[in-house]
Amino acid sequence: MARAESNEFKNGTKAPDFNLLNTVDDTFLSLEKAKGEKGTVIMFICNHCPFVIHVNTELVKMANEYQQKGINFIAISSNDVENYPQDSPDLMTQLAKDENYPFPYLYDETQEVAKAYDAACTPDFYVFDESLKAVYHGQLDDSRPGNGKPVTGIDLRNSFDYLLENKPDLENQNPSMGCGIKWK
Repeated sequence: MARAESNEFKNGTKAPDFNLLNTVDDTFLSLEKAKGEKGTVIMFICNHCPFVIHVNTELVKMANEYQQKGINFIAISSNDVENYPQDSPDLMTQLAKDENYPFPYLYDETQEVAKAYDAACTPDFYVFDESLKAVYHGQLDDSRPGNGKPVTGIDLRNSFDYLLENKPDLENQNPSMGCGIKWK
């Protein structure tokens, strides 16, 4: 399992727009339609990455909690499904059902959205305010598969709480770490 870190994404950057297939309900979904009233988290994930599998339960828990507070969650998979068929849209649909994802799971077939965000790994987290300006890009927390640290989501949770409380952006934003996106 090759490890990759997220690339820099400056706070204040406007979220690149998209219109992608939502594998949960087989419709197309735009950022404008999916964004939250108070904030939006965009997560680049995939089905097979051990780093994503490690945090799936916490992602569902956080989404169920914070979507009620006006922060919507959007998951995107941009992996090359020809070489990684376990990340195909039909299996994305199944995983979303199995994990009870309370958020859309979008398929970035051309990988253009991942490139627009300069996404590098799965999971890779981006948090935007109500105007879709970046306020956080970094890790969920310090837990990684096999390191013995519990999955708490503390870093991402802090970014949400700061946003909801109108506090300045978190100063300490550690990069996310996971499997590299599987480019075509």
